[in-house]
Amino acid sequence: MVSVKTKADIEKMHEAGKIAADALNAVEAKLRPGMTTRDIDKIVHHVITSHGAVPNFLGLYGFPASACVSVNEEVIHGIPGGRKLNEGDIVSVDLGARYKGWNSDTCYTFAVGQVAPEIRRLLDDTEASLYKAIEAAQIGARLGDVSHTVEAYCRERGYGIVQNYCGHGIGREVHEDPEVPNHGKAGHGMRLADGMTICIEPMINLVGDAVHTLKNGWTVVTDSGSWSAHFEHMIAITENGPMILTKR
Repeated sequence: MVSVKTKADIEKMHEAGKIAADALNAVEAKLRPGMTTRDIDKIVHHVITSHGAVPNFLGLYGFPASACVSVNEEVIHGIPGGRKLNEGDIVSVDLGARYKGWNSDTCYTFAVGQVAPEIRRLLDDTEASLYKAIEAAQIGARLGDVSHTVEAYCRERGYGIVQNYCGHGIGREVHEDPEVPNHGKAGHGMRLADGMTICIEPMINLVGDAVHTLKNGWTVVTDSGSWSAHFEHMIAITENGPMILTKR
């Protein structure tokens, strides 16, 4: 069942979204070659808790950290640890905060120093597809319009699109209805209504759609070994257009 939020609810979610955005800003400010994925998780945990919020990924379905930190060919759900970042790597930092009973969720894929031109294009195009999809999330539009926007933009540019995982509704729970895939048919699916809050999150591979989960039971990687980018915003559907609640 899809929950519809009041303006007061959305403002509370915006507060949680600002905390999540602050955590990403802190990661970007300190990101450098040689730091570990565990270092990133510590930054995220500190920023979120310093605001009086709770890292809502910690313990979610048993996840052992405050952020999913995924490097290069890792698509999502990377477990922070001793892996060191090198110049030219990319790292996706997916996180959220629970504040005053409301959740946020956001992700950004950072370049570590200078990256190869094709990887820079992957990052830019994946982020652009997110903003195109947000533009499509208008009252009365179909959910398929949002999904198709990501698919069309990324297929045109030759990328693989992760099929197994998707965006989602959000509110009192981190994951609520509806699912928000990154592929679909325009004009199909439920209509978007004022007060809906969803997370749109393109997960785009340089080569091929296929992914699999590592033996740790969490980390999802590309079958091709190619690198993957992941960008996410939490938005509210409003009479004034889509409102980004995790804007940095």
